Order: sequence, then structure tokens, then C-alpha cells
Amino acid sequence: MPKIGKTSPTNCQSWCDKHHNNRIQPVQRYACAALKSYHSMDTVVTTEATSRTLSAGGIETDAVIIGAGPVGLFQVFELGLLEIKAHVIDSLAYAGGQPMELYPDKPIFDIPAVPVCTGKELTDSLLKQINPFGAVFHFGQEVSEVERQPDGRFYVETNKGTQFLTKTIFIAAGVGAFQPRLLKVDGIEAHTGTQVHYSVKNPAKFAGKNLIILGGGDSAIDWALNFVGDGPNKAESVILIHRRDGFKAAPANVAKMRALCDQYEMQFIVGQVTGLDERDGQLVGAKVTGADGVTRIVPMDAMLVFFGLSPKLGPIANWGLDIERKQLVVDTEKFSTNVPGIFAVGDINTYPGKKKLILSGFHECALAAFGASPIIFPDKRVFLQYTTTSPKLHKVLGVETPTFD
Repeated sequence: MPKIGKTSPTNCQSWCDKHHNNRIQPVQRYACAALKSYHSMDTVVTTEATSRTLSAGGIETDAVIIGAGPVGLFQVFELGLLEIKAHVIDSLAYAGGQPMELYPDKPIFDIPAVPVCTGKELTDSLLKQINPFGAVFHFGQEVSEVERQPDGRFYVETNKGTQFLTKTIFIAAGVGAFQPRLLKVDGIEAHTGTQVHYSVKNPAKFAGKNLIILGGGDSAIDWALNFVGDGPNKAESVILIHRRDGFKAAPANVAKMRALCDQYEMQFIVGQVTGLDERDGQLVGAKVTGADGVTRIVPMDAMLVFFGLSPKLGPIANWGLDIERKQLVVDTEKFSTNVPGIFAVGDINTYPGKKKLILSGFHECALAAFGASPIIFPDKRVFLQYTTTSPKLHKVLGVETPTFD
């Protein structure tokens, strides 16, 4: 794969003319064309393949999967059936991707043979299913560099310095890395992570505090109910603030919230935070402009902001891959990208008739695994086998071969 380098936007065309001289291959030609939309990033694709040596602790593997959502996890399974070991990289601190981050407790009804499950239950089941294959997870990391090596493998490095040499890459990053939508008021950065939070990792930290919770979705409502309820994490007070008197949350929970407000257990304000009230470097209140246009100071110890998550394509946009409307173009035979050895499955890809469904991603994983097999095992012919009858697959899965009457 072309290597990412640095250049000035003004000399990209002259560089291409000088180095390509109209003899570039299709992948190289596309890479330069794609850069026309990325000049603001000061990146350009160079074509020289240089050999990279792994530092101590570097990992050699057959496959690197980028994304540990449901599709990325099932890709581990499909590769495992073909005896292909995988390492999985995800920017989140845990497996599950979008279902775990956005709706861990919401019901999902369209998983084949599973009438209903939550995002957490789906993730737990997939992790159990792939357990026999010993996939290694690298959480809290993003891929920052991908470079084709002279021997055909890819050098991959993350923002934490983890290095890989891999024969194949499977991009299962959903719609990219999820980043919280931020509250944009002056001076908030100084308090982010101390008094202003975009997620709750340790509920006990907020016990006995005066809380302001911002947002109108499930996360905001659910955490408001959590901190109002009796228990070890009960807050001193909870004030929910949303820009309008309407919510994108489970109706039953919205009704509970309104009932608690009627009982003076918590408070709901229609308005927006437009400023902060600070004293001696500490945040003591938020300036809230209500529907009446009047700005009032609401006292607080901590603020929880749940404005949702914004998907970002991130560094993938700079890898010279064929991109269409922030999605990776693939063929539907192997779900390979325009760069041989790099595959894309799930919501990150696009093709005629594409449907962004988990079950569609599962189908793509199977074909991508078979598409990668000749790269990983060039001298081995791989046959389709069935888990119901194949002793070899039973051995791979760690189960005894069943007998039938």
C-alpha cells in the first residue's frame, strides 16, 4: 500500500507528475485523485515501499481487525473457522462498538434466530462464540499508520505505539471512531474530566453531589433516574436540562422522570447552558438560558453531558482507499477494497444495494474471510465446510464431533 508522507498542498500535482510519469497503477492513480479532497490535511500518498522492522514487543500476525463491534467480532469467528488468528484494535475501552456505546440496554429484534437481545447481550454472546479462537484485543487505540512492505505484508502502528506486521487488514470500524458531541461554552476545557464529563465510568464518584445532566436521549434520562434512585450512588440533587420539552428516549423512562419531577425528587429545565460560573478555579454553577430568554445560574458540583456521539472516519480517510461519501468502496465477491489485502465489512463499506444491518455485516465477514484465505495460505486450497458435520471444524471449535442416529 502507498505510504503516507508529508507535502504542501501546492506541490501535490507536480509531485505526482514527477514521480508517476503517467505509469502509475490504478491503486496509485486513485490515491492521488482521492487526495484532492484531503489537501487541508497536508497529506500525500507516496509510492516507495520501505522495509520496517518491528521494535521489541512488535506483533507478527495473519490478520488485524480494526473495530471490535458485532461485525468485527464475527469477523474473528469466520477467520477462526479457517484457522486464521487475528488481533483486534478498537478506539473504545471495551468490545461491542455502537450497540454497547449507544444502546447497551435497548432491544435488538433482527438478529437471525434471536427473537430479542440487548446490545450488551449480543456482545457477550459474540465474545463467547469467538472464545475458542484466542483473538487478542488492543483497546483504547487507533490505527495511525499503515504501510505496505516489500514482502506484501502491512506494517500497522497505533497511536499508542503498538506495532504489527500482518498479511491482511479487515476494517470493521462501523462509521469510524465515536467521539462525544461537546458542550461548546467558553472555558469548559479546563474542567473537562474533573467536573464536566461526557460519560460515566464510575457512578460512585457522583454520589452525594449536586448534578446537572444535559441531553434529551436515553443516556441522559437513564443516568438521571439512576442518580435519583435510592442506592449507594444516589446524588444530593439532580437537574436535567434539555433545549426543548421533548425527548428521544424510552417513553416509560421519560414518564418516570416527569413523575419524579412532580414529586420534587428532581428538576427538569427547558433551556441551554450558555456559560459557566467559576470560583477559585472551581466550577460552582452553570449559566442556563431558559425558553423565556432569561439566563439564570444553576448551582452544581458536576455536569454530565450526553449530546450523543459523533462518528469520525479518522485516519482511515488518509490511507489511499477508494472512498465514496465517507464509506469504503468494496467488491461484493470478497469485500476487498481497492488495495489488495485490505477488506472492509459492516457499516464502513458501500456497494450497490448496501443495507446497514448487523446481519448484512455478518454475511460480509464470511465472504471476506474466504477472500483473504489465498493471501494468508497461498499454497493451500480452502474448501467450504459445515460446522454441523466437519470434524475439522469441531476440532477448531473445541467441541466433540456429534453422532447422529
